[in-house]
Amino acid sequence: MGTAIVLRESSTPPDVVVPDGVNASDDVFDNAARRPEHIVLQRKAGGRWHAVTAKQFAEEVTRLAGGLIAIGIQPGERVALMSATRYEWALCDFAILAAGAVTVPIYETSSTEQVAWILRDSGAVAAFVEDAGLSDVVGAAGPASLRHQWTMEHGGLDPLMAAGALVPAESVRQRRRANADDLASIVYTSGTTGPAKGCMISHRNLVSEVRSVCGAAGVTESVLTDRARILLFLPLTHILARVVQLAAIHNGARIAHTSDIRHLAAELRDVRPTVLLAVPRVFEKAYNTAQRTAIIGGHGRLFRAADATATAYSLALDRGGPGWWLRARRRVFDRLVYSKLRAAMGGDVTHAVSGGAALGARLGHFLRGAGLTVLEGYGLTETSSGVTLNLPAAQRVGTVGRPLPGCSVRIAADGEVLVKGVGVFAGYWRNGQATADAFDEQGWLHTGDLGGLDDGYLCITGRKKDLIVTASGKNVAPAVLEDRLRAHPLVDQCVLVGDGRPYIAALLTLDQETVAQWTAEHRGPHGVIPAALHDDRDLIAAVQTAVDEANRAVSNAEAIKRFRIVAGPFAVGEELTPTQKVRRGLVLTKLAGEIDALYAG
Repeated sequence: MGTAIVLRESSTPPDVVVPDGVNASDDVFDNAARRPEHIVLQRKAGGRWHAVTAKQFAEEVTRLAGGLIAIGIQPGERVALMSATRYEWALCDFAILAAGAVTVPIYETSSTEQVAWILRDSGAVAAFVEDAGLSDVVGAAGPASLRHQWTMEHGGLDPLMAAGALVPAESVRQRRRANADDLASIVYTSGTTGPAKGCMISHRNLVSEVRSVCGAAGVTESVLTDRARILLFLPLTHILARVVQLAAIHNGARIAHTSDIRHLAAELRDVRPTVLLAVPRVFEKAYNTAQRTAIIGGHGRLFRAADATATAYSLALDRGGPGWWLRARRRVFDRLVYSKLRAAMGGDVTHAVSGGAALGARLGHFLRGAGLTVLEGYGLTETSSGVTLNLPAAQRVGTVGRPLPGCSVRIAADGEVLVKGVGVFAGYWRNGQATADAFDEQGWLHTGDLGGLDDGYLCITGRKKDLIVTASGKNVAPAVLEDRLRAHPLVDQCVLVGDGRPYIAALLTLDQETVAQWTAEHRGPHGVIPAALHDDRDLIAAVQTAVDEANRAVSNAEAIKRFRIVAGPFAVGEELTPTQKVRRGLVLTKLAGEIDALYAG
């Protein structure tokens, strides 16, 4: 795969041609025809995991799609899908696609107002929901266009499946043989700066994206093989998890689903995934937990040495390879530290896919040095997920990789990342002005992200709208400092502030488990966690060490001069998106008084 580089532009030519008659559900039926007994999914029922073959899954999808046809769902009509990640999410999505309808995913954490907007704006005529609680939400929010609603739990899909069993399979096949440019899904953005916008994703977008990812060097050969196992726990409503699921189905990898994050460690042990998909915050939590456990056990010095060795080993891989002494040190720490970290992820993980936000070079080097190759990529809902990806044999930690086949990246004069590619959407649903604003006159999509190119590799430095301009005119991208601060076990979330102010400051929330441990160590086993964290001098002093360490990465003008500990933790659906990204605008508004206190006097 050759990558052409022209000054501030990088592109990779397409290596697949998607025919006009494809449907994003086709791989389900192709798998059943080629290898009917091949296990493609695992379904949890009665506390146990059960294998689902390609033939069984295709039959279930056919019956459910037939049910949609039987009750009168027409091609192009929108069907909402509101549920946490589970087997039935995949089943319903593929059935909607196979019936020629359009999937409208909705996060199960959405408010009634958000649900009402998406249902009304999309004109959804039916909805699949997870349980009775979400059924009530949809019922309260549902517009007049909503004619049908089914729950996934307690046999709620059975009547539809029974109706579909009477519909000839040929009827489903005919529904799938439509135009590849027909809508497959309308995926709504987070809507943090106004009403959520619906991204129109076609079958061609999804199929092209999947074939581009699977056709990239090393992905099919060493990552998503037909023997690979993946445990999906990120919300399937998010385009990244959904495309990974489509890619796994395409390659015949085995998928298991869970939304039980509280018992994720047990699920990882049961499934023993070879591939782990997560957002950076999940990896940060894993690192911080390992660090905290080592400190509690009196092995803090050992962990610090293992951390330094992993980082040095990863850096050496990019500089001609590690020497014998570094290789020997790594083998020692692999037995003592790294193997235990991998065991906590199930024991068989060799690759991780990270997206949704920047992972950061610090954590990326540690994970690679610890034996976990992270395929970090970059994309948007508007691009059907990935535009760039670090490939197994073409890694550059600290970047989000080179363009995937059929994709191009350009850096605008102001540093904004512009993209073109096979997955780029047709526009926003019923919003022509927003669509026009999203593209420049040459058809490049504005991403709103800032970045640069190095030998064709894209590095994201922040969001245009997040760029802080201090009163003295200094431009500060907050990502670097925020990333380093979240590496400290005491810090959970961090938001830099300082726009129009005399200096940079920070709002911090603390990790409750670490604070409890800190209290036990410094106040005795019966110590009481401070109620007013921002007034506890000893705790502030401990956090100050994290701030001082983070400030070493930037100039004095960019450094954090003051910080304030605020009540936490931030909650998904409020201060956090479902993929753990901070809703910065909401936080700045909600904590305006705390920000003023940082600059008082």
